[in-house]
Amino acid sequence: MNRRPSHEPSRHFPQPQRLWDDATRHAPSLGCPTCLDRDGCGGVHTDAGIVDCRDLCTCKDKSKCDMVCRFNPSLFVARMREVGGLGFENAPRAPVNGVPDIPLIVPFVDHRYGRDATLDEPVVALSLYELVNLATGQPHVSSRAELAARFRIPEGATIVVSGVDKDGPIERWWDLKDRGAILAALKGLGVILVTAPNYSVLTDVPRTDNLHAMKRILLAWTEMAAAGLPAALHVNGRTLQDYARWGDLIVERPEIEILAFEFATGCGRGERIDWHVAQLCALADRVDRPLVLVMRGGGRKLDELRRHFARVSLIETDAFSRTVRRRRAFLTESGRLRWAAFPTPRGAPIDELLAHNVAMVRASYEASGRPASRLRPPTRRPRRATHRDGEPVQPSLLRQLHLSGEAWGVAPEQQRVVAAAKS
Repeated sequence: MNRRPSHEPSRHFPQPQRLWDDATRHAPSLGCPTCLDRDGCGGVHTDAGIVDCRDLCTCKDKSKCDMVCRFNPSLFVARMREVGGLGFENAPRAPVNGVPDIPLIVPFVDHRYGRDATLDEPVVALSLYELVNLATGQPHVSSRAELAARFRIPEGATIVVSGVDKDGPIERWWDLKDRGAILAALKGLGVILVTAPNYSVLTDVPRTDNLHAMKRILLAWTEMAAAGLPAALHVNGRTLQDYARWGDLIVERPEIEILAFEFATGCGRGERIDWHVAQLCALADRVDRPLVLVMRGGGRKLDELRRHFARVSLIETDAFSRTVRRRRAFLTESGRLRWAAFPTPRGAPIDELLAHNVAMVRASYEASGRPASRLRPPTRRPRRATHRDGEPVQPSLLRQLHLSGEAWGVAPEQQRVVAAAKS
């Protein structure tokens, strides 16, 4: 059995959904009322059976803990200093850079490998971390011609830059010393929109780690906006209070016109995607000015979000990733998008396959109005009763019987008959 390093949490939650925070279902943890961070945090409301979020720091060697946690005081102080505390109020103000006009579906291009021809798309999305050498802090390209050659896209294409990635690249971005020069170079390349890095707001860490990550998102966004780039603020959140704080900030700062969100990982899992979509919609309704949303993943929620935001754009990654894995898109008779294996000869370019997949995915969204999705509908799981009047896992004896389906098990003459559950 693999063991975690001593500087990582050792506690394992076989049912991670028990860590999902929901103040409408669960009472606050017992230790929250006396916590120093309660005003900003709002408390923890989970089904995980923890006293407070400090129970989630179970590192065996707390002196080497790499979370933003008070159990390692020296590191905690250093992490607080690097962001100026956990509050949003002291983040620098930024100019209003306007909202670019980008289409509903923006295909994502990760690299040029396996391709010989230019992808004939007027608007494409690229990864921030593929444009910059994260070891040296220097851009990989210095002109639109070099950019076009690096990704095999049209030299005149409209460029959207996505800051979404795994923890490794976004942490290295934070460590770069001269991010301002890099952002100025991106502006010089004609980038019309960049989304802020999505620093992780995890469920199995102390809340101070979450609050620190959100402050870093805000500071990264202010740097991008200060460089004159239209930038999307990535509103990562774990609790209702997190979304309330983002809402307060957006109401107070009219320079925030574009939001970003990523559903491809934890936020898009199971029934939790519905919770996050509800918070985003409520946030958009709360702000008394139009907001634009740029999302990655969660395409099946596109129509719902479009009813609340002035405009929504999806950075669509499936077409590229499935092309690389040699899958070809097709529409079923009912208009649903499906993928079939499409082996290619060794060394054969995949340009035609990529162009076909991009076109098919776009058509499935724009023509049918039903977003294509690789995610299956969430499975309904029985929920534990939180009190004696709640709904139990096992249906009650008679109250929850589906009478039409159970009629064969009921005697025609019920006198002197005791109903019993089928074993």
